[in-house]
Amino acid sequence: MRKKKNLDSRCAECGGYLTVLHSPELNSETACLTPEYLDIVEMFGNDNPVELEIGCGKGQFVCELAKRNPDINYIAVEVTRNVVVAAAEKARDEALPNVRFLCVPAEYLPRYLRPASVSRIYLNFSCPFPKSRFKNRRLTHERFLSKYKLLMQKDAEIHQKTDNMQLFEFSIESFSKNGFALKNISLDLHNSRFEGNIVTEYENKFASKGLPIYRLEAYIPQS
Repeated sequence: MRKKKNLDSRCAECGGYLTVLHSPELNSETACLTPEYLDIVEMFGNDNPVELEIGCGKGQFVCELAKRNPDINYIAVEVTRNVVVAAAEKARDEALPNVRFLCVPAEYLPRYLRPASVSRIYLNFSCPFPKSRFKNRRLTHERFLSKYKLLMQKDAEIHQKTDNMQLFEFSIESFSKNGFALKNISLDLHNSRFEGNIVTEYENKFASKGLPIYRLEAYIPQS
């Protein structure tokens, strides 16, 4: 993606909404060795529950979620500055007090978020990386699930939506192999009885073409 005009100044003008920008000095092997935990209470001015969206795109989903749930704090993650700046501007322009954005790769999250600090994780229309040799980049691969487990509180859930059947099948297998149980599985979300769905930018595009939307909820059973 070509760099947007005035990207640096636009990011700076987002103020506290764009909390962390990815440092090129970090890599996947060293990023989490020395944590730099964010002070969530100071960031939001309260100790409300925290939910996390990984791959927030331009912010349509998380901003609507924040409007509907003012007593929940939302941290949205997007790896590309070109994209996350639009999401942060949206939240800023709508003066949403309970949304903040991180521009970091998902595998770096344990560097910034404390263990057992997140009550829900959203994975909406993540890149499917269809070629088998790239499967470890899928956000439901075991190398990501192990990091999510560190962040998740007891009884926390992961909610996934995708239009990609192969990714959905891969995710079901990956969750199951890594100690998660599944519930509320839908093979055609828009023709189901599920209530309260918030449509993302990509979801609008795929659903308008008549493509089914797949959805599930994953959690770690408590003994």
